[in-house]
Amino acid sequence: MNIAIIPARGGSKRIPRKNIKPFHGKPMIAYSIEAAIASGCFDKVIVSTDDQDIADVATQYGAEVPFLRPAKIADDYATTMDVMAHAIQWCQDAGFNIEAVCCLYATAPFVQAADLKAGYQLLNTENVQFAFSATSFPFPIQRAIKLDANGAVSMFSPEQEQVRSQDLEEAYHDAGQFYWGKASAFLNKLSIFSPHSKAVLLPRHRVQDIDTPEDWDIAESLFSALKLSNK
Repeated sequence: MNIAIIPARGGSKRIPRKNIKPFHGKPMIAYSIEAAIASGCFDKVIVSTDDQDIADVATQYGAEVPFLRPAKIADDYATTMDVMAHAIQWCQDAGFNIEAVCCLYATAPFVQAADLKAGYQLLNTENVQFAFSATSFPFPIQRAIKLDANGAVSMFSPEQEQVRSQDLEEAYHDAGQFYWGKASAFLNKLSIFSPHSKAVLLPRHRVQDIDTPEDWDIAESLFSALKLSNK
């Protein structure tokens, strides 16, 4: 079977109650649950949370919450891999024969069912351990600059300063939406950003991290613009 696991702990500090905070009329987590269900890729959509309020909202929108996450993997130091390994192991102990797993973030209101399907197809047809969402940087990373303690400027790659922009290699980054993987890859905590992975490339206008109040405001504005353009 294929399962989606949505990590959603209750202790968000920069945006309190972020996972269930209203976003354009629905709790934030609802978008991820609905996209997972609409994709038709999953036998189960499971939310891993330590918070009963999040569990109640998740079940309201169609997800399952068969366990509450232990406190030891619900603090600021727990990694996504820790959470995924716990959830997969719980499912296996419950007798589920798991083939593919998708880690789907609770704060991904731009995720689309078609993108989840594309990730699943990559995992099935390519010799990879993971398939994840990514997008391109809007500016050449080779031209990145840094500031020292006094504010003086220097380049990370000074040898690239005079190279034409069109001659610089394009770079990509994690879109922070979903990560398909083999169950064994998650259990063994393999690195996702490695040659055994492939990327589902998303347009930049459908990618926005939501870690701070400013991020939240940008995401709401972007969501409104996308609704108007119907893209």
